[in-house]
Amino acid sequence: MFRRKFLTSATLGLAGATVNASTSRTVTYRITGFTCVTCAVGLDTLLSRQKGVVRSHSSYPDATAAITYNPDLIDETRLKGFIAELGFTATVVCLTARPK
Repeated sequence: MFRRKFLTSATLGLAGATVNASTSRTVTYRITGFTCVTCAVGLDTLLSRQKGVVRSHSSYPDATAAITYNPDLIDETRLKGFIAELGFTATVVCLTARPK
């Protein structure tokens, strides 16, 4: 049931916005709950559609997700909340800010 809901969400999703990467931050999360490569690909797909997310790269073997985002449009709390809504747990591994 959960997998079906996740895949449906990955297919439908919400449209994101183009964001200036020069004002972005990158956060890397340790992700708990990945069971297959599809989980990582689906998470990237859905995150990339969120307003303020510039890019996302998730790895099933490493159980990580590196997300570059515009802090003026979305914050870490919302990112973690969105990831939790999809059934995963995110724990911060590293946070970096790009110089302006």
